[in-house]
Amino acid sequence: MLIFRGVWGLLLWPYILTVSMPLDCKEEPGSLTRCPSISQEKLLDRVIHHAELIYRVSEESCSLFEEMFIPLPLRLQSNQAGFACITKTLPIPSSKSEIEQISDKWLLHSVLMLVQSWIEPLVYLQTTLDRYDHAPEMLVNKTKWVSEKLVSLEQGVVALIKKMLDEGTFTTTYNEQGLFQYDTLPDMLESVMRDYTLLSCFKKDAHKMETFLKLLKCRQADKFNCA
Repeated sequence: MLIFRGVWGLLLWPYILTVSMPLDCKEEPGSLTRCPSISQEKLLDRVIHHAELIYRVSEESCSLFEEMFIPLPLRLQSNQAGFACITKTLPIPSSKSEIEQISDKWLLHSVLMLVQSWIEPLVYLQTTLDRYDHAPEMLVNKTKWVSEKLVSLEQGVVALIKKMLDEGTFTTTYNEQGLFQYDTLPDMLESVMRDYTLLSCFKKDAHKMETFLKLLKCRQADKFNCA
């Protein structure tokens, strides 16, 4: 089953790259507008589409990394150890009841915090993969693609916040000191396990981004019947 999934991943990868629509809403270099040429509904659909692709590719990347570098005993050890994700300290709703109770505004801000928190770690992950022997090019390319699309998703979410919430002076950068720390030259096993934890945590957070955005879309259509 894993072999077939891997083959389909290789066949579909060029297709995923071509169908992903850009989220940039720029009229001038370096400036974000309110995307006047696109409706709020279509903008939300594009943001959701990007989040779906990012989550799908994050799943593929995590599985590929696991198959290539993580023996089964270490996978079990990693699961039992319960390594803390770098976004654990963020004020992101986690339980179903919390998610159902938060406002549309906080849903969007939660997505933005998650997106911005992962931009730097994914750039760092690209540099660490270069140190691996026999790291498959597919894994490196997927990581680079997700990193680039995350920046595009950030732009889309910011534009959506401005359009839906009319927050023209919204600050677009979330930064918490010490959220992600660089270690100096860790040994190889430690580096592999840390990268595996990063990929696993990002996959979980990518799923949260997708879930929050789809919940927001549901609320736009039928506020009282969304779970």
